[in-house]
Amino acid sequence: MNSQLAELIFVAGIAQLSILIASAVVPFRLKWKQALTALPRLHRQMYLVYGGYVVLSIVCLGLISVFQAAELATGSGLARAFCGYVCLFWGVRLSLQLILEARPYLTTWWLKCGYHTLSILFAALTLLYGYAAVAV
Repeated sequence: MNSQLAELIFVAGIAQLSILIASAVVPFRLKWKQALTALPRLHRQMYLVYGGYVVLSIVCLGLISVFQAAELATGSGLARAFCGYVCLFWGVRLSLQLILEARPYLTTWWLKCGYHTLSILFAALTLLYGYAAVAV
């Protein structure tokens, strides 16, 4: 086991859980309650279910990383597979930063700072888990 990698994975787990703070702000900043009322009920429900699955995924990725960091740093097949999945998950999220039209909603310095901090965090998570998937 690589103890330095295990420590980084542990910290990455905490970081992933902290992303949920930003996720909690999104529905209020984007005024989901008002914006989604124009949609049929089923569409609103599906939107919320999809969001819930994303939140649940982040919770699970974070908790597994926190509580199984040493195991994930061993380079076992399952550890590599999990780390590869986490790399793909955050890599896709990072690429969405380039596509999503967030600028009109970044109206304060703290929202701009948070957006760029998240971008850096998504890149760091992608690189760390990518490394853990292939280099251990």
